[in-house]
Amino acid sequence: MTPFLPFALPDIGEEEINEVVDSLRSGWLTTGPKTKRFEEDFAVFAGEGSEAIAVNSATAGLHLALEASGIGAGDEVITTPYTFTATAEVVRYLGADPVFVDIDPATFNIDPAKIEAAITPRTRAIIPVHFAGLSCAMDEILRIARKNGLKVIEDAAHALPTTCKGRLIGSLDSDATVYSFYATKTITTGEGGMIITRNPEVARRCRVMRLHGISRDSFDRYTSTKPAWRYEVVAPGFKYNMTDLAASLGIHQLKKASVFQIKRQAMAACYDDAFRSLPMVLPPKAPLGDMHAWHLYVIRLTDKAPVTRDRFIELMAEKGVGCSVHFIPLHLHPYWRDRYELKPEDFPQSLRAYERAVSLPLYTRMSEADQLTVINAVREILS
Repeated sequence: MTPFLPFALPDIGEEEINEVVDSLRSGWLTTGPKTKRFEEDFAVFAGEGSEAIAVNSATAGLHLALEASGIGAGDEVITTPYTFTATAEVVRYLGADPVFVDIDPATFNIDPAKIEAAITPRTRAIIPVHFAGLSCAMDEILRIARKNGLKVIEDAAHALPTTCKGRLIGSLDSDATVYSFYATKTITTGEGGMIITRNPEVARRCRVMRLHGISRDSFDRYTSTKPAWRYEVVAPGFKYNMTDLAASLGIHQLKKASVFQIKRQAMAACYDDAFRSLPMVLPPKAPLGDMHAWHLYVIRLTDKAPVTRDRFIELMAEKGVGCSVHFIPLHLHPYWRDRYELKPEDFPQSLRAYERAVSLPLYTRMSEADQLTVINAVREILS
């Protein structure tokens, strides 16, 4: 029997394993020296003036960044329905309301031309989502935000290492950028995330709120050679800290980010060459001179495809290949649909993208034979 090729697998080497073992032997398992080292490495990676705050998920990071930016009850935050629910649910954590704006049909990123029409007196921020690893039109989004006095928190869960106009996502003029290190992402810590900001006050607030609103890091208190047990709770914070076990993976995964991107880009080009004549729309490329992270390789079946999207996924599974769908738009889910009285046709581009989109396996542990398995399966179904 042919083994099943999953949709995604993490690429973990001996360096990561040895670092985790070192943490286990050190006796320091939770937030400690490895987390501090990972944050320092990431701040250098993100560029001069960056501060990096490690957290246990990108969801936590988005929540903290919004809270630190002053978003609260009754406010509105503009984002896209074509994303995972975490992007919008963090807005609700704060008693604010997400306001959805449809996507650009070519990129699946939020359409800047539709943002200004969604701004009201209650609007306080914009959360652009860099879909699949391709940058949003950040120049235009930042221009709109500055014009209207809005915060910008980038959901960069897919976007390591993506660039926009030659600048790394995370080094732009937004208020904060949040990365994800979930097991399927371009680099992983199993579960985890990172907040990048150049605003010292945002960084300070995120650090306080990620661990119960305590005024001092536990790492500093527990490594002090003098009595340092006193601390103050200055706010009702959260339990969002990253562990040293997770950071041990991240230290070495970050070093491989560029190598991983090069392989992902080559794999995407291989798919492009193999599928060019098939009834599908290929994923958009980054503009000349910029970098696509290629977290996802998302095709769109056309009207000429011999099967529906759902049947395509079933047939791929029968051929031993796992696929996925990114995403089921938020306005189709019961909570968002019912709370905001949304209809499928309210966001036609998101709906059409969802009905035709399929994410194919694309991860650095795939061999050439694995990728050929995917290519052959797709060709057999669509030719």
